[in-house]
Amino acid sequence: MYRILVVDDEDRIRQIIKKYAEFEGYQVEEAGDGMEAVHICRSESFDLIIMDIMMPELDGFSACREIRKTSATPVIMLSARGEEYDRIHGFELGVDDYVVKPFSPKELMMRVAAILKRAKGSAGNAQRDMVSFGGLTVDFTARIVYIDGARVDMTPKEYELLFYMVKNRGIALTREKLINEVWGYDFMGDDRTLDTHIKLLRKSLGPYSGYIVTLRGVGYRFEA
Repeated sequence: MYRILVVDDEDRIRQIIKKYAEFEGYQVEEAGDGMEAVHICRSESFDLIIMDIMMPELDGFSACREIRKTSATPVIMLSARGEEYDRIHGFELGVDDYVVKPFSPKELMMRVAAILKRAKGSAGNAQRDMVSFGGLTVDFTARIVYIDGARVDMTPKEYELLFYMVKNRGIALTREKLINEVWGYDFMGDDRTLDTHIKLLRKSLGPYSGYIVTLRGVGYRFEA
């Protein structure tokens, strides 16, 4: 049984998420603020964390930063704000997904299921595989990217996005296709999440950012 930690200072929100998560068969623990979440994660392990940003004691971003020091547990961030700055900041911290309040509990559960499925699959289906394009080297098995011989640190979603695009290099990939394959749930009509990650990925690729080509009105293609 998957264990999920729900972190939100609003009891009503926690209970809604808990109700739907338990209906899906997940075991749910709760925390009322970021500080409590950090303490719990130091003594217990979870398969996924759903955490609000705006909380007393310690906000979600700070809590995520602390948890990331000792754990790579997937995190879905909740927020009443949808500004690009918040989304970029969360993704840079390694947040796996970002959901703006008010949200659909059913959609949230779809995202939870997709992340858990992807995490389970990546742990058990690794095959040694590595490709290079000039000074860019992508090691699929070790989940490592090198640029001109130097290892580059990326967020989990940047790795997944780059790996998928590289494996499908030369192919025009629509936004819908990338969302469905990388995020693992049906496209909901909001492509800001994808575009934000593309922006971050290009920044991480530095001199090789041009390998990701924008196809206006369609999506993206990896060319090298």
